[in-house]
Amino acid sequence: MKIRGNRWRTLAAGAVAAVAMATTASTAQADDTAPPSLPNGFGLTQVGTATGSATNFYLTVTTPEVKGEQHIKIILPSGYHDQPDRRYPVLYFLHGAPDDPIHQNYPALSMSDEMITVIPDGGAKGWYANWLDQNTALGAQNWENFHLEQVIPFIDANLRTIAAKKSRAVAGVSMGGFGALHYAQVRPDLFGQTASLSGDIDLSVKSMDLRLAVVASVTDATGAMCASSSGSCDPDQSPFAPGVDSDALFGSPYPVFNRDRRWNEVDPSQHMERLAGMGISIYTGDGGGSPLNLEFWVAGAAKNVKARLDALNMPYYYVNYGDGSGWGTLCDGGHTAGCWEEDLRDLIPRLEQAFAS
Repeated sequence: MKIRGNRWRTLAAGAVAAVAMATTASTAQADDTAPPSLPNGFGLTQVGTATGSATNFYLTVTTPEVKGEQHIKIILPSGYHDQPDRRYPVLYFLHGAPDDPIHQNYPALSMSDEMITVIPDGGAKGWYANWLDQNTALGAQNWENFHLEQVIPFIDANLRTIAAKKSRAVAGVSMGGFGALHYAQVRPDLFGQTASLSGDIDLSVKSMDLRLAVVASVTDATGAMCASSSGSCDPDQSPFAPGVDSDALFGSPYPVFNRDRRWNEVDPSQHMERLAGMGISIYTGDGGGSPLNLEFWVAGAAKNVKARLDALNMPYYYVNYGDGSGWGTLCDGGHTAGCWEEDLRDLIPRLEQAFAS
């Protein structure tokens, strides 16, 4: 029965891919400025039509895995439609919190003609995980299932990808940096490269500050503080609203009687050995040395991960650009888009080289 099931999925994926390529070809002939038409599948149902151009567009989809409408942004190489026999590696780029794919307009993400870039929605505070509590006000929160079991096979079926580990990378900023290393660790069969840009990549008790920052986003601590203030702000405008219980994501975050075991299970810093044989890149600044800058705290997480990799004698690529001096013209060393643009300008050519080797 299992063999039949696998065979059916293979045949179904092939059929979807064939239909997709035929549809894309006819669409390109009809209007070479419009996004290609990609059929529904793998649990994803599109809402309306794609928005954008033929090579830079986003889909709006629904899925039982995550409540509400989600966006998937896709950036194709400029020659994608002119070379119908060519296939491409894929970079999955994970955004931070709170943000969404539509706002991921880093110029560096459009600089490559050698790869497809896919930016899936991760929610304002989804943390690229299947939540422990699925019965909060947020509804279903199975982000890991959405990305790994739906988005990736959907992209492979509908676009001309090279659907192989060596030709697939996952990278992300801030919350997305956690997601990139976490996904590479839980599914090392899928990714050949992973990169964290200012990522929350140490959620152990060594970085309790970052663990509690995650809790603050889940519980909407900002909105709670706003609500208790003198009325100078509107708690309903908080990007993290509504707040949920602190245990909703990974259970109790407090290291008492091993109650925080689920946090340790998903903590990238404690499982770096799972990335053996994979290309690993870590970028961080230091926020100018100020504890008031979030980059100061993620820098500590990056150093802890570096130490773990050194202890394991594993190769990696590590950049600490400090206050940003000498790291391009856009970076001030903070937890900012300017620094991440400079990171991407360094990372993307390196990914192209790795994919070509």
